[in-house]
Amino acid sequence: MRVSAKLPCLHDLPTVMSRFLHRCALLSFLLLSLAACAASPTRPAAPATPLLVVSIDGLRADALGRGDTPVLDRLARDGVHAEGMRPSYPVLTFPNHYTLATGLRPDHHGVVHNSMKDPQLGRFVVADAQAATVAGWWQAEPLWTTAERANLATAVWAWPGATAARDGILPRQRQAFDAKIPMHERIERVAGWVTAPQGPRPALVAMYFEMVDGAGHDHGPHAQQTRAAIREVDTAIGELLARLEQAGVVPNVVVVSDHGMADAPNLIAVEDMAAMEEAEVVSIGQVIGLAPREGHEATVRARLLGRRQRYECWEKPAIPARLHYGTHPRIPPIVCQMDEGWNALPRAMIERRDAAGVHNAGAHGYDPDLPSMRAVFLAHGPAFRKGTRLPVIDNVDVYPLLVRMLGLPLRQGDGDPATLAPVLASP
Repeated sequence: MRVSAKLPCLHDLPTVMSRFLHRCALLSFLLLSLAACAASPTRPAAPATPLLVVSIDGLRADALGRGDTPVLDRLARDGVHAEGMRPSYPVLTFPNHYTLATGLRPDHHGVVHNSMKDPQLGRFVVADAQAATVAGWWQAEPLWTTAERANLATAVWAWPGATAARDGILPRQRQAFDAKIPMHERIERVAGWVTAPQGPRPALVAMYFEMVDGAGHDHGPHAQQTRAAIREVDTAIGELLARLEQAGVVPNVVVVSDHGMADAPNLIAVEDMAAMEEAEVVSIGQVIGLAPREGHEATVRARLLGRRQRYECWEKPAIPARLHYGTHPRIPPIVCQMDEGWNALPRAMIERRDAAGVHNAGAHGYDPDLPSMRAVFLAHGPAFRKGTRLPVIDNVDVYPLLVRMLGLPLRQGDGDPATLAPVLASP
């Protein structure tokens, strides 16, 4: 038999063997890589353009376009702007921020009030930073956790719920709420997260500003101090976007607020609604939660239920369906909704404030259909259709938009994905 290939000489054998072993190693590496890809779940590619979600606590929908918000006005004019955004009930900070992060009503995600009780977990109040780290209070998965599960890096500044780990998962970059951190440091650090030269840059950045809400409570929604706070936050957002642009980053921006703010100078003592020996007061302010004590159920119901001069009270099953509230076990047996402009506080608290001469001038927590409670929604960036105008939307409809922009699977929720689908440049 004739062989055309040249046989190697003995002195060529080391070179031949070296080439053979190199090819075997390369083949083994390729096979292992293919096996790893087959075994790993499909993960979305990190978006080239980061998604920046900014919340301005307490910013009314009608605060824009009045000379205090040139940055937000430009984003709204050149991007997407809703006439307003209807908050979920109750119209409070923690429940609505977690609605924006989960697409669920407070009745479904478990954060049913800024102050609440749970038979296993105890008591929750917004001032308790330690309680906010307990995952059991937050009964739905937020957007940043879903993104991290998909190996998308996230960064969250002070958003309610972001300090509670779910299955050990937290945002890769995070800062708990701290009102003492000056504005310039907040902007520097968030800009640093987005433009980091090493490590994965975040696909999702969520940032929270509290100044407008604080000024609105202290001075009222239309006071000069509140307008100054609005200007401060508007300027800060402009500085952040300028920093990102200098670094070559043009994000898709979504700006929201959790609720509006109303003038609220009027007070009544919660003890005038129900005596302390007759009912436990679970929550105060504008949405009052009461649990009648044993033996006093009929008395408390007779005194409270129905329409009263400054408020209206319902038993849980009778809360109006339009409020989407009343099924969660943390909601007290009786819920009273104060009329706009009125607050119910413990008598001792009212007396202390009287003595100090200090009372809040503004509040939220009122009926979500009131114009004063409407929140802000606007969006700007390469993903959005320019010059898009929308009517009033519901805040549960924001989450499906954010999920779609990150390329994540959409879970069943309370929002309608079709509401904001038309705002995208590419359907």
